Amino acid sequence: MSSTQLRVFLLFSAGYFVSYVFRGVNLGFAPFITHDLGLSATDLGLLTSLYFLGFAGAQIPAGVLLDHYGARRVTAVTMLFAALGIWMFGAAHSVGMMMFGRLLIGVGVSVCLGAAFKALAQHFEPGRLPLMNGLVMAIGGFGGVMVGSPLTWVLSFASWRAVCIGLGLLTVVVAVAQWTLAPDARETHRQAGIGAQFKGTLHILRSGAFWKIGSFSIVTQGVFYAMQSLWVGAWLRDVQGFAPREAASLVSILGFAMMAGCVGFGAAARGLERRGISLYVFCGIGMALYVLTQLLIMFNVPLPASLLWAAYGVFGGTGILSYAVMARHFPAQMIGRVNTTLTLIIFLLIFGFQIGVGAVLSRWPAHDGHYPAAAHLTAWGILVALQVLSAIWYVLPGRARLQPAHVRAEQQV
Repeated sequence: MSSTQLRVFLLFSAGYFVSYVFRGVNLGFAPFITHDLGLSATDLGLLTSLYFLGFAGAQIPAGVLLDHYGARRVTAVTMLFAALGIWMFGAAHSVGMMMFGRLLIGVGVSVCLGAAFKALAQHFEPGRLPLMNGLVMAIGGFGGVMVGSPLTWVLSFASWRAVCIGLGLLTVVVAVAQWTLAPDARETHRQAGIGAQFKGTLHILRSGAFWKIGSFSIVTQGVFYAMQSLWVGAWLRDVQGFAPREAASLVSILGFAMMAGCVGFGAAARGLERRGISLYVFCGIGMALYVLTQLLIMFNVPLPASLLWAAYGVFGGTGILSYAVMARHFPAQMIGRVNTTLTLIIFLLIFGFQIGVGAVLSRWPAHDGHYPAAAHLTAWGILVALQVLSAIWYVLPGRARLQPAHVRAEQQV
């Protein structure tokens, strides 16, 4: 790996790490803000999910801006909005202001993942992308570890409002580092205008291959991040009876396992392709194992909780391989829009799933902030059913041919 490639990897991975911390920070904040503001499960789900709504709503323009101005400029500027959002969230004394801050955070970090994947696609050969994308996801996944036991420990001596101040400062530091240190990629194609690039995004949304590749991944990733960033903690406490610190430890184990899974699956993908197993098939196998793990957890199989939740993390991130599949199908000048369009749909589902789970839980009476096991099982059963339906679509033969980018490049905008 050259020094330029290393800088690209580290700087954009740092941006995604910050994005991931913001995604799950309410997992640790939840008991405090619920107590301070008297929130119900529906209220908490809505407040937390506004990050995903802001993130999703910014994806289409973010993809166009990434392809037009480049990852360095767009990411460094938008992350400053995230810093402003977390400071507003931490200073707020009303739900409305907290909601606005949370929404602004989502908008501010909306380009972090798409920018990382675009920058990697511009500086690394296609064969290395599954591994490099997996490494970025692993570093981001470390943010999931940080909102487990480490955040619980920090909150034992610092207020959640003080933590918000620190997160804002960290975000500014990363933004400045990206602006000053990240290289600009040399574009090898003629850059189209903004209007033409929006037309390219519409072409992606009309692509049967896009939906075929993304079907299973969209739903499994939506479920994984909706649960990991909020409702996993409630499940561990309400259904499995763990104390808050034990639950936080399992959340951190989940995060570490996701990091290992992203790297391991990314590294294994290249070797398996040499043996005739396509990236598309390998990604599908990993996501199927994620669904199986959820069923094992739901039916309370007699296995150690740490093993089950580690498996949940390992297989939960395998859907990220679909970004590498997309990179092989669409031409380079559209990768920014392809990545952000896929992320848009995933994050819209996360938004819906977080609110939906909260709404289902709220149909049962809460006792001291805890909901009965039947409420959680009902919510999770609905999510598993949706994943099974998407898996069926993923494996059924389709008319869209999954051709490589060089075959389809002349058909793209």
